[in-house]
Amino acid sequence: RQLGSVNIPVVLRVLGRRHTLRQRDRWTREQLQAHQARALRQLRDHAYAHSPFYQRFHAGRTDRPLHELPVLTKAMVMEHFDELVTDPVVTLSDVEAHLAALKGNERFRGRYWVAATSGTTGRRGIFLWDLDEWVEVLASYNRSLDWAGANAGLTRRVRMAVVSSTTPWHQSARVGATVRSPWVQTLRIDSGDPLERTLQRLDRFQPQVLIAYASMLRLLAFEQVAGHLHIAPDLVFSASEVLTGETRRRRDQAWGTQPFDVYAATETAGIASECQFHTGLHLFEDLVVTEVVDGDNQPVPPGVPGEKILVTVLFGRTQPLIRYEMSDSTTSSDWVHCPCGRPYPLIEGVQGRVEEALEFPARAGGQIRLQPAVFHSVMDAVPAEGWQLVQEPDRLAVLLAGAPDTFDDDDLAGRLLYELQSRGALAPHIEVRRLRTIPRTALGKAPLIKKSS
Repeated sequence: RQLGSVNIPVVLRVLGRRHTLRQRDRWTREQLQAHQARALRQLRDHAYAHSPFYQRFHAGRTDRPLHELPVLTKAMVMEHFDELVTDPVVTLSDVEAHLAALKGNERFRGRYWVAATSGTTGRRGIFLWDLDEWVEVLASYNRSLDWAGANAGLTRRVRMAVVSSTTPWHQSARVGATVRSPWVQTLRIDSGDPLERTLQRLDRFQPQVLIAYASMLRLLAFEQVAGHLHIAPDLVFSASEVLTGETRRRRDQAWGTQPFDVYAATETAGIASECQFHTGLHLFEDLVVTEVVDGDNQPVPPGVPGEKILVTVLFGRTQPLIRYEMSDSTTSSDWVHCPCGRPYPLIEGVQGRVEEALEFPARAGGQIRLQPAVFHSVMDAVPAEGWQLVQEPDRLAVLLAGAPDTFDDDDLAGRLLYELQSRGALAPHIEVRRLRTIPRTALGKAPLIKKSS
């Protein structure tokens, strides 16, 4: 049943799941671990019964602990798509045709919601969910809002602005098309739209809740302080990109509110989120098992940055993801207990992706690999609307947008050169380029660090 464009049954089911998730927030650590063990066993049993791929992939290991199972990559998911999914009528060719024709909230075969990744890590991934799974996806996003206090309902309506991607096959667009709620008036803006139009629309709408890519929030905060934007959101959320310390400070300066960092992905939906105490991001371990590992898939201790994570989506049935590799670098927190009392462990945040670590010739011979945080420490101090480092074959290009004319480009290049040399790298030529805006991907993202294609 529909109310205008509102899917009432789905909205009501999401509200029901929100109640369930709130109850889990009061669990003990032991209750959470018991739930996780049950859910993991049910997931694996389902995969072994219905997925020919997993029957082969885990052959001889079906009773082994999770950490002894092989790692699943995006390339493997796409190469074995038809055998990995548990519905035999689902084929990759049909799903791709559905995505190519997607315009709104249509479901594949009238049953499955489908979304795709942008392919910025080297290969596009396609993922699908049935109604029960999609409700879990929506509820995981709602949890982040719930923890921050952005609660809407019969007695409270909320104006929310989302600045991300409106591409039909992007997950945020799919979520928005599904949960148009009579209690949440939502303005969705594509982050690739002209800045002047975006500022005008936000000024007219006056959102109480603002959600955007981290790079867009930095830009919007810059415009607010400059007097070109005049909004006063009660809550601000960052998603999909690395949230640096300077971006946090700029948002606090612009709106006087501590931002909430949200960690999510197309494959998993919500993975972690900050609570009201901002002690780190709580992992949604009742929904997704997250392993922080090094380059050899071995666990790293708290306080040590991992090179990637392995995720197991506990509610996934149509397209099971067990120990699925994601190239995000994060760090498990030393905090054992957060004052909020929730049982979920903490991570310090996402520092970047494996693809954002840059390699340079080393003075001692061979190559040296530098993580994104090395560059963040320098670039975060730049008074600019946005920045991006691009490693080109013969140089490191530094793209700056909105930096004042008085800013010393040569001094910035010198500081980057010092950081590279102090870590043993034979630094390339560093060239600072002034641009009006930082280039964005097809989905409107602006990665801080990238390699030229």
